[in-house]
Amino acid sequence: MWHYDAPLRDMRYVIEDVLGLPAQWAALPAFAELDADTARQVLEEAARFATEVLAPTNAPGDLEGCSFADGEVRTPRGFKEAYRAFVEAGWPALACDPAVGGQGLPQVLNAALYEMLAAANHAWTMYPGLLHGAYECLHLHASDELKQRYLGKVVSGEWLSTMCLTEAHAGSDLGLLSTRATPADDGSYRLKGTKIFISGGEQDLTDNIVHLVLARLPDAPAGTKGISLFLAPKFLPDGSRNAARCDGIEKKMGIKGSATCVMSFDNATGWLVGEANRGLQAMFAMMNAARLHVALQGLAHAQNAHRNAVVYAHERLQSRAPVRGESKGSADPIVLHPAMRRTLLRQRVLVEGARLIAYEAAHLIDLAEHAADASGRERAQEQAALLTPVLKSFLTDNGFALASDALQVFGGHGYTHDWGIEQCVRDARIAMIYEGTNQIQAIDLVVRKLAADGGRKFAAWLEALAAAVPAQARHAAATLGQLRRLGELAADVVTASRGDAELPFRVADDLLRATALALIAQAWARADAVSSRPEHEGDAFHAAKRDSAAHCFAHLAPEFEHALAQARAGWMPFAPVALAETA
Repeated sequence: MWHYDAPLRDMRYVIEDVLGLPAQWAALPAFAELDADTARQVLEEAARFATEVLAPTNAPGDLEGCSFADGEVRTPRGFKEAYRAFVEAGWPALACDPAVGGQGLPQVLNAALYEMLAAANHAWTMYPGLLHGAYECLHLHASDELKQRYLGKVVSGEWLSTMCLTEAHAGSDLGLLSTRATPADDGSYRLKGTKIFISGGEQDLTDNIVHLVLARLPDAPAGTKGISLFLAPKFLPDGSRNAARCDGIEKKMGIKGSATCVMSFDNATGWLVGEANRGLQAMFAMMNAARLHVALQGLAHAQNAHRNAVVYAHERLQSRAPVRGESKGSADPIVLHPAMRRTLLRQRVLVEGARLIAYEAAHLIDLAEHAADASGRERAQEQAALLTPVLKSFLTDNGFALASDALQVFGGHGYTHDWGIEQCVRDARIAMIYEGTNQIQAIDLVVRKLAADGGRKFAAWLEALAAAVPAQARHAAATLGQLRRLGELAADVVTASRGDAELPFRVADDLLRATALALIAQAWARADAVSSRPEHEGDAFHAAKRDSAAHCFAHLAPEFEHALAQARAGWMPFAPVALAETA
C-alpha cells in the first residue's frame, strides 16, 4: 500500500523555474554544456531507478534486516542487486571531478538523486550515502599514492567507504576519542581502538571497504587539536585481510537494512590522510557532504509521508465534512475535513519550501568551487556554511514530525505495518541524531558561526536573502519583515553574549528554527512571484503553488513569531536543577 512516486515536476519547478539554474550553469565553465533537457533526463533516469529498482526492496528489507555471523554481515535480499545496478549506471560518479573518473554534473542533480534514493529506501541509501563525502575528503587531502590506489574505486562505487568517528565514551565530543595510531617503519601506521555506530562498517555489497578513521598519534596534543585521519581498508593492497573487524551490528528502531557496526581496529594498517593532528579539518569535507545528505533524508521522508497521506485522505471515506463539495453518499473523503486539510497543507508548504532551500544550498556548493571570481566563491562558501546546520536540523526535524502527522491521517491503520507509514516514522527518527545531533547543529550556527565573527557573515547572508525577493512579489513585505526581525534578534544575541557566555547556547535551538522559518517564507515569496506570472494564469500546478504561498504566510507566520519569542525568553537563565535519585 506504501508507494513512492518521484516528485519530478516539483524538482523541475525548483531547478528551472524558481532558481533558474540552467542559465546559471551556462555561465560556469564546468557546466557550460549542461542544458535543461539533459538535466531532465538525469532526473528521469534517477526516478526510474528509485521507483522501479530500489523502492521494491524497502519494506521487505525492513522486515528481514541485516544478519551477522562470524564477523560477516549479510544485507537483505535485493540490496546487492540494487547496488550493482546503481554502480553499473554510474550514479556514484555523478557529481565527481571528470579528472578522476566522475561525470562532473552539478551538486543539485546529486541532491535530487539522493532525495529520491532516501525516499525509496533510506536503509539501502546509507551504504552509498558516504561515497561523495569520501571522494571529497580523499580528493582534497590524500597523498597522490593513496589517490591512485583508492580514489577511482570510491568514485566509481566499486568500493564503499565508512566514516569511523564515534567511540562509546566519546559521542559528539570527538576530543575525547582514544583510538591510537602508532607509526610503522614503512611509513604506514598501526591503529588500535574501537568505534561504534559505523554505518556499513561491514557489508556484502562490495569486495573492499575504505575505512576513514580518526585516531591520535603518540605525541598528539589533547582535545580536537590532536586528532589525525587515517585510511584503513578492509583488504590491504597485497590482498591480505586487514586487522579491522566488525564485532557486531546494532538492533535498531529503524533503518534495519543498514548495518550499524561496532568496529575494532587491532593494530590495523592505515595511512595518514592530510596533515598530522589536522584530521578534523580533512574530515570536515566528508562531514559537510554527509550533513547535506542527511537533510535530504529528512526531506525525503516528509515528501513520501505527505504524498501517501494525501492519497489515503482522498480514498478514505468517513463521516460527512462541514463542506461536502460534490461528494455523494453517506460519507466523504477525509481530505474534506478541516483538520486533515490543515495537516496536509502544512506538510506541503514545509516539504516544497524545504526542497527549494536544499537545492539552493547544493548550488551554493557548486558556486563555492566553480564561480568565476574569488569573491563569488568565498561568498557562496560562507552562505553554504551557514545553511548546512539549518538544513540538517530543520529538515530532519520535519522529516520525523511530518511523518508522525501523516500517521495521524492514516489513523489506526497507520499504526500497523502493512500501510508503510509506521516504517517511515521509525526510519526518519535517526536523522535527527546522527551526523551531529540537531542541538549541536544549532550550537554550530549560533556559537561557532554567528557569535564567532560578531554576526558579520550572518548579517550579510540576510541581506542577500532579502535582495533575492522580487520587489513586486505579493509577499515581499512580510518576507522582508521576517528577515529584518531575525537580523535584530541575531544582533541582540551577539551583543548579549559578551556579558553572558551561556546565552548563545540557551537560544540556539530557537534561533535556528526562526532562521529556518524565515527561509521557508523567503522561498515561498520567490515561488509565488514565479507562479503569479501572467503566462501561468489558469495552470492548476501554479495555482497550487500560489495557494501554498498564501497558506505559508497565513498559517506559518505564527510559528516564526513563536520561535522569536522562545529565543527572547532565553535571556532569562535556566534555573539550576537538582536531580535526586528516587526509589
